[in-house]
Amino acid sequence: MAKALCGLSSELNRQIGLLLQRSGKVEAVIVGDFKGILIPSLSHIRSQGRLKGLRLVHTHLAGEDISDEDLMDLLFLRLDMLSVLKVDDSGLPEKLYSVHLLPDSRDGKNWAFLPPVHPANQDDSFEEFIHALESEFVRTAGSEKVDSSEDRAILISVSSQSEIRSQESMRELVELAKSDDVAVLDTVVQRRRKVNPRLILGKGKLADIMIRALQLGANLLIFDQELNPSQIRSITNHTELRVIDRTQLILDIFAHRALSREGKLQIEMAQLKYMLPRLSSRDDALSRLTGGIGARGPGETKLEIDKRRINDRLAKLNKELKKVSKERYRRRSRRRKKDLPVLSLVGYTNAGKSTLLNTLTKSNIVAEDKLFATLDPTSRRLRFPLDMEVVITDTVGFIRNLPADLLQAFKATLEELEEADLLVHVVDLSNPMFRDQMKVVDDLLQELDLGQIPCLKVFNKADKVDGDAGLLGEAGREGIVVSALQPKTLEPFLVKAQKIMGKILGVDSN
Repeated sequence: MAKALCGLSSELNRQIGLLLQRSGKVEAVIVGDFKGILIPSLSHIRSQGRLKGLRLVHTHLAGEDISDEDLMDLLFLRLDMLSVLKVDDSGLPEKLYSVHLLPDSRDGKNWAFLPPVHPANQDDSFEEFIHALESEFVRTAGSEKVDSSEDRAILISVSSQSEIRSQESMRELVELAKSDDVAVLDTVVQRRRKVNPRLILGKGKLADIMIRALQLGANLLIFDQELNPSQIRSITNHTELRVIDRTQLILDIFAHRALSREGKLQIEMAQLKYMLPRLSSRDDALSRLTGGIGARGPGETKLEIDKRRINDRLAKLNKELKKVSKERYRRRSRRRKKDLPVLSLVGYTNAGKSTLLNTLTKSNIVAEDKLFATLDPTSRRLRFPLDMEVVITDTVGFIRNLPADLLQAFKATLEELEEADLLVHVVDLSNPMFRDQMKVVDDLLQELDLGQIPCLKVFNKADKVDGDAGLLGEAGREGIVVSALQPKTLEPFLVKAQKIMGKILGVDSN
């Protein structure tokens, strides 16, 4: 076969490639030009393990070695092996040169070259060799104890921000992934002055990530930056891995965590708004016309139908949400008639708002060390030391770069804050970037037109910064320092909050 392939390639003066299955069956024949071949999409072929289950053998007419383009094909397509047949001046095979991927890097290389061999002298144990290689991939990644049903992700950030901010943003992305029960196998932070408009990062860096994904058994790439539809498509085509961005991850967390009818409606709306501009516009979708008897013209394309269905669903959800909002308004009206003042907890996600509410009211609201553990607003009664009763409300945590559609969708939930007489801004003092987090919350409150409501700052998790007297002193000058886990530390907060509420309501709280 090698002799015939080389003879035909020499006669046509074009490179010819064969994609071979592990059984030896020919999957595809590729005819290129003198310099190279173009491998078609292999997305329809299911991988046989870590590797694709296909071997590429193609001719080289100018005596050139395995090229960088060949190595990129080996990597991005996860081929079992790539082999080059050098064709001599007589149109006969000179030797076969092969390369395969490695389960771990050796001397900085992620692939290994086999000794060149004449095609007639090939060892017939190729299938055994690949099975052994697959087993080595699995064994090398065996240290990662990951449930096979879990998403296994590599997290990627490409940013022009400072190193400190980039690393903090990545830490937050790691916490978001863990909150969504994603196993984080590795993180990659690349700082670039200019982001690649097509692939976000450079092709060489993407190749390194592909190697790590292959070695670790990752099935998902999560980007810290929001990706547009063409970027997701380009990266997916290059890597054949699922690709999502930070926004999609947050939406997924909210979809899992929302408990109330209102919360579920808001999340579905946000997901549909996110999905709408990202609907596939592939040629095959546009060509599938569904017109029929009685329809004018060729009918609607599948893409148009999908968009219309989403818009119809959004309109229906909007009506339902307005109805639910009216019911919530009536509940608030009944509460106002009882003349109970309202104190609302706000703050960055995972600042400890739910834990604080639990400790103050002896409740057992879900309070996990996860981002967005609380999505639905929760209210409890709280009695201050000097016999003043208030309603204390816990709300969804804020986060930087909160998706615009999600913020819009949650405005109904955050309407609770409009009824607040006092906002309590809970800050995680143990977070190195707590100043940035405070600014995010302050900016969002202004965006929601809530900046006019009196606000008391409460610096939480003081137990985690016990040794830093300077930090504790600085926080104490700005607000109240507490540990939500230690009830005794909350007494100064209760006194201060009651005094502020008394002034707001014109009640003597002394």
